[in-house]
Amino acid sequence: MYGFGSKKQLLEDFASTTLTNFTVVVINGYLPAVNLKQVIATIAEMFWDQTKAKRRKRAGTRSQLSQQFPSQSTEGIISFLMRQTSDDVDDHVCLLIHNIDGPALRDTESQQCLAQISCCPQIRVVASIDHVNAPLLWDKKMVHKQFKWSWYHVPTFAPYKVEGVFYPLILASGGHAQTTKTALVVLQSLTPNAQSVFRVLAEYQLANEKEEGMPVSSLYTKCRERFLVSSQVTLNAHLTEFKDHDLVKTRKHSDGQDCLRIPLVSDALEKLLQELA
Repeated sequence: MYGFGSKKQLLEDFASTTLTNFTVVVINGYLPAVNLKQVIATIAEMFWDQTKAKRRKRAGTRSQLSQQFPSQSTEGIISFLMRQTSDDVDDHVCLLIHNIDGPALRDTESQQCLAQISCCPQIRVVASIDHVNAPLLWDKKMVHKQFKWSWYHVPTFAPYKVEGVFYPLILASGGHAQTTKTALVVLQSLTPNAQSVFRVLAEYQLANEKEEGMPVSSLYTKCRERFLVSSQVTLNAHLTEFKDHDLVKTRKHSDGQDCLRIPLVSDALEKLLQELA
């Protein structure tokens, strides 16, 4: 499904009203990271349990199959899924993928894996795309033939409320009101300690507007004084979260130190702190 606007609710409504006979497994492709192997392993475990249950029912005794799915490799799991067949629709699984063109899924390996899964007899795939170049993901003939997509143009014009939170924030451009709002949503999803660390950095930046940024060592000292972090490792974990969402940028100070700066103008940063409080 493609077209302007979020299709998350549309796909979920489709699943709850139309896919009632399927077991539905959801992949949120808009997330920064997706453990695709864990997803297919979960599907394989479901079929494995079905196989054990059917054998018990036929034999009237406890199945001799092992309790755990035997294969640990992605190839082994897909091979197992390819061998599953049933005329009973209740045994089928539908893989519902929000943003199959998302950052964690758009690499060749992930797309090839999903294409192979789509060929499994008891698995169906429903997905949405939003990136303008998404069709190029399946430019290779083999992957394209495996997916066999049926395309539906469904412009919802709905805001990307959930998906937008996880895409990199372009804080230095666009309207300040929108970027402040987006940054607030991200910060509110973090721990209180992480929010407090961000506040320390923001207050320093507002008080020292002409400086290139706050030295990492100075931020660590301030946060230690306020009992917000216990070690440099803890601070680095918070900074990684900030950088992943483009809330904070790193630059080299003229004296060689690493400095941190929030890419927001002072007015927008002040408003952000007020709303975060």
